[in-house]
Amino acid sequence: MYLSRVLLNPRSKAVQRDLADPQELHRTIMSAFPRSEEPGESPRARFGVLHRLDLDRRQARLILYVQSQLKPDWSALPPDYLLLRTGWENPATKSVAEVYQTLKAGLVLSFRLKANPSRKIDTKTGPDGRRRHGRRVELVREEDQVQWLQRKGEQSGFKVLQVRVGGLTKERSRSRQGTAPTLAGVIFEGHLEITDPDLFRQALARGIGPGKAYGLGLLSLAPP
Repeated sequence: MYLSRVLLNPRSKAVQRDLADPQELHRTIMSAFPRSEEPGESPRARFGVLHRLDLDRRQARLILYVQSQLKPDWSALPPDYLLLRTGWENPATKSVAEVYQTLKAGLVLSFRLKANPSRKIDTKTGPDGRRRHGRRVELVREEDQVQWLQRKGEQSGFKVLQVRVGGLTKERSRSRQGTAPTLAGVIFEGHLEITDPDLFRQALARGIGPGKAYGLGLLSLAPP
């Protein structure tokens, strides 16, 4: 498992394009990975690619975090895409596999997650006996959003000890068919306790909630 930190140049036209359309940002990120040759399998799912775009307000920097099973090759980025003269290695990629293997039950960690708290409605069984997927609706009340995260934690091997709910963003994408799917991104920050290390590692690898191609679902950890 690898974690990359990419500092973006806000003056770059390519960066501005990607900020305006999450699907374009997804394409740029996936240019760092091989194309999947397996039919019906997306490269994002095959290589376990998750990402999140953060704004460091103190230093006025746009930071793109990318987690993946395969080490990315960032050489295909546009020439002006990266912020120069930062004093940091940019982009920087490190292996986190050994760190994730040391996670144990009872360990308390700080976390940050941008996710899409939602639920499905109108899920019905058709005349043929097959279950029909309903439509997904966003949870807008903070109380419901926190309860959604708590349920996800129970399913993912952790318990939410304390959480702050941040601002709401809209992740909208323009598709070639002219549709514009929109997902609400909610920032959760706080402390969690690991209850099942194996389930927790699986959740770290696969992400939490829908909208992973749109920069949602990446769970970041730090010492409390």
